[in-house]
Amino acid sequence: MPVERAHGSDRLSTAGGLAAIVLWSTTVAVARSLSEQLGPLTAGACVYLIGGLFCLPAFVRPRNVVWRVARQSPRYVFGCGAMFVLYTVLLYLAIGTAEDRRQVLEIGLINYLWPTATVLLSLVLLNKRANLLLAPGTALALAGEFLVITQDTAVSWPSFWGHLQADPGPCVLAFVGAVAWAFYSTLTRRWLPAGSAGAVSLFVPAAGLGLLVLSLLQGESPTWSMHVVEEAVVLAALTVAAYALWDRAMRRGNLLLVAACSYFTPLLSTLVSCVYLGVEPGGRLWLGCVVLVAGSLLTWQSICDSADGGEETPS
Repeated sequence: MPVERAHGSDRLSTAGGLAAIVLWSTTVAVARSLSEQLGPLTAGACVYLIGGLFCLPAFVRPRNVVWRVARQSPRYVFGCGAMFVLYTVLLYLAIGTAEDRRQVLEIGLINYLWPTATVLLSLVLLNKRANLLLAPGTALALAGEFLVITQDTAVSWPSFWGHLQADPGPCVLAFVGAVAWAFYSTLTRRWLPAGSAGAVSLFVPAAGLGLLVLSLLQGESPTWSMHVVEEAVVLAALTVAAYALWDRAMRRGNLLLVAACSYFTPLLSTLVSCVYLGVEPGGRLWLGCVVLVAGSLLTWQSICDSADGGEETPS
């Protein structure tokens, strides 16, 4: 019987990890909708401050998050915490400042360069080794982005460069954000002892406070409505639930299965964004999305198949 319960727990944790992928796929679409009404910084502040309220139980239970944080390395708490906040700010700015909803699809896919960036950083920061799949995987991921960004023009370097020059801000913010999350994922793996619970319950309200300060300094003029409040509460709940389910899956579930499925998030996120935002993407965007997913999977597989890859995967 104990063995059966353990297997059941593993299956439940794995299912939770898969559910987290679905929940995270709503982020880009709902964040854009909120940003159009509140401004990107105010939208992010609302989501993460409300999310902080959902994290309150982690502060009052025995061995709460404060107790856990006090036992962790300051490098993890402050270094990874800073990367978490930076990523959140950059993501909401990129989504909110996109020229239109069609460009939001591009921003979402640029953001999903983080798995490839995480693998590349793991070679330097975690002393991982990769096999020959790394080069074609990285090339495919970048080729996918190239197809996405040139979806409305000829597939050429001048078209790619011209599109970026027309409105570089959101694309740059999304790319830097992807790198920031890659650093967060890699440094968490390096500085947080294996099996330890992280401090996401602390990072979420910290991100909310950071976004709130920036929104006040920026002087955004939000337009409030009951629909806006409902969107903010729902996205906050989905975000915190996704973090909690993912953390459980990483510690108790089938890590390889969940990690492999997470690389299909760009496809699911794009589909959700198209439906929620009412955008009709072209065939080249879908092609670029598939190529990006294939490249990300190859880069991940290059680490998993290497001698010391084991079962580790980007968080």
